[in-house]
Amino acid sequence: MGGRVVGDILERMSSDVVIVGAGIVGAACARALAMAGLRVTVLERGAAASGTSARGEGNLLVSDKAPGPELRLAQFAASLWPVVADELADELGTSFPAIEYERKGGLVVATTDAGAAPLLAFAASQRAAGVDARALDVDETRALEPQLNPAITAAVHYPDDAQVQPVIATEALLASARLRGAEVRVGVTVTGALRDASGRITGVRTTAGDVAAGSVLVAAGPWSGEVARAFGADLPMRPRRGVVLVTTRMPHAIFHKVYDGDYFAATQSSDAALQTSSVVESTPSGTVLIGSSREQVGFDERLRVAVLRELAAKALRLFPFLAAASIMRSYGGFRPYMPDHLPVIGADPRVPGLWHASGHEGAGIGLSLATAAMLAAGFTGGAVPTDAAPFRLDRPTLQRHLAEAAP
Repeated sequence: MGGRVVGDILERMSSDVVIVGAGIVGAACARALAMAGLRVTVLERGAAASGTSARGEGNLLVSDKAPGPELRLAQFAASLWPVVADELADELGTSFPAIEYERKGGLVVATTDAGAAPLLAFAASQRAAGVDARALDVDETRALEPQLNPAITAAVHYPDDAQVQPVIATEALLASARLRGAEVRVGVTVTGALRDASGRITGVRTTAGDVAAGSVLVAAGPWSGEVARAFGADLPMRPRRGVVLVTTRMPHAIFHKVYDGDYFAATQSSDAALQTSSVVESTPSGTVLIGSSREQVGFDERLRVAVLRELAAKALRLFPFLAAASIMRSYGGFRPYMPDHLPVIGADPRVPGLWHASGHEGAGIGLSLATAAMLAAGFTGGAVPTDAAPFRLDRPTLQRHLAEAAP
């Protein structure tokens, strides 16, 4: 009798899913799973939205993705963001800050003769995949961005590119999940797995005690490889560092997300060395954000002045007027890099009860809602909203890397 009562109490206390990580991907998954009727617990070793989600620019882009599975996922995500932005505003009310969803559009330009043809060809391939990508002449481009360098050699406008404030968006998704019964616990580090006699994961061990669960979802961004290893699963995940410059406030003079055509090549590069391209945009507060850099230096957070200098120099090629701007601060963060440049979304076939939602690199904010929708379908057996096969852990493009990562 007493054993049955204890068992009932433990059953009520357990979750259907424990999510490790309270960044924007984990937050989106918590909301989607809670909306699907699952009992959700989110565990975060730091504060919510304190990792990669707090170190990005809030990009919701289709412009930087080649035709293929990631672009299809981004197109699906782009259809979700305006809907979810409205839902969050209705659910949380005016006392909660707006997530600053803005469909500001992107403008991609070439600054050299050699870069013009590849940029226009890339846009043509995207148009064939359903992307609204509009080639512009110099006058049309300057009408959109009067301060842009007139020496550009090609330009493409992407009206569907958008932006959110990533920290507020993460907090809003978590707040929405809480309204549906999800529990969010911060300052709790996951140290290992609970397993039943068959070896299936049945929860997690943490610095605050054991947490029982039907499944565990790893959504810890660039730390997902470390977390997965605690569960006996290897992921070929590496951190890829990026840095952003922030100017002091100024009159609004940049109206889109503007970046040079080298950006796509930098995102797809597998080189561990420094990759930089120019990405410039204004914020609602009047500052200007200047990126972007990528390099594999582990979790080394040390400031490197050479990186800042290169970012500033490339920004001036797009907007010469920024030479008079003052830099207020810089910040850096780590993106979760996978060697085939695609996230891992779904169940781990090697470890029953373990799921993944990571490896989005610099696209995690934009792809978070689509990732969550895919996982909700996977957990509940619902219709998958887009092809899940390219994001499975056992996809062919990852097999060599998984073998190399195995002990």
